Amino acid sequence: MNVGVLTGGGDVPGLNPAIRGVARRCYQHGYKVTGILDGWRGLVDGDVIELTPDRVTGILHVGGTILGSSRTNPFKKEGDLQKTLDNVKVLGLDAIVAIGGDDTQSVSLKLWRDHGVHCVGVPKTMDNDVGGTEFCIGFDTAVGVAVDAMDRLHTTAASHHRVLVLEVMGRHAGWVALYAGMAGGADYICVPEQSVNIDDIVATLKKRYAEGKRFGVIVVAEGAEIQGMKEDVTDARDAFGHIALAKRAVGQTLAEHLERATGYETRAMQLGHVQRGGTPSAFDRMLGLRLGVRAADMVKEGKWGYMPALQCSKIVDVPLEVALARNRTLDMDLYETAKVFFG
Repeated sequence: MNVGVLTGGGDVPGLNPAIRGVARRCYQHGYKVTGILDGWRGLVDGDVIELTPDRVTGILHVGGTILGSSRTNPFKKEGDLQKTLDNVKVLGLDAIVAIGGDDTQSVSLKLWRDHGVHCVGVPKTMDNDVGGTEFCIGFDTAVGVAVDAMDRLHTTAASHHRVLVLEVMGRHAGWVALYAGMAGGADYICVPEQSVNIDDIVATLKKRYAEGKRFGVIVVAEGAEIQGMKEDVTDARDAFGHIALAKRAVGQTLAEHLERATGYETRAMQLGHVQRGGTPSAFDRMLGLRLGVRAADMVKEGKWGYMPALQCSKIVDVPLEVALARNRTLDMDLYETAKVFFG
């Protein structure tokens, strides 16, 4: 059997451990492993390499993905779907393990359900918003990077009596913002799931300053909705129709509004792609390996249209249809707990 492996969407730490897990288990099953380069683009263009054992040696601690990635959607451009289907046959691919988030897995599901391509998914996204799993590859490392940034921002905020706004990734789900904010001691956390008013943030800061705490650190997810704050919204979109939130700069806009409303010197930091880079945490290495091994076993079992997922510390099988039915948004009970520490 010839098993294709690809990584789609934004890169995150932990992809290489997942590739390694898939490959090493496939070798045990006696399968050939084909690396599809740059996500679904590699299947559209027939751009592949053989993933021999030497290629997956020494990659466990390496960030990013040795296969490359892209946000290519083979259902978007006319002719790309047929190229994809043709290349599956030409390359002799008996199965495809697609490591990626909801966009990548939506392609996996369509290829399997509508075109009979044998696909298995592996959940990856630093936003942690894929349904059916408690944690996705890349989330834990991203939180660690954000918490480190929080620790550093606290010292300069206190030294200069400033308000510092840290913008982190999170389009529809505020997992990174909430975890980093709570662990890093944020004075306010803005997430997409909970609309807040600019006046409430202003009141929180003024209360802090009145109590003699003459600094503040706020965490805001890139997709957060803040009422009473006018901002410029970009129309730029990717191949899956998502607005390019990196150009929205909600953190900078929030900082400008807060400085005008409070008179406190305020600065913004957009953490951006730093969250995606570098060495994966031990948790993400373990998660990538475990999910990769189970994905290879699913191939052996012919369990198409499923993905391995982490639930209560166990790896379980979840239908892609279930995983994609809705984004896994924040547990609002946890947000209520975070509010205890606001201010």
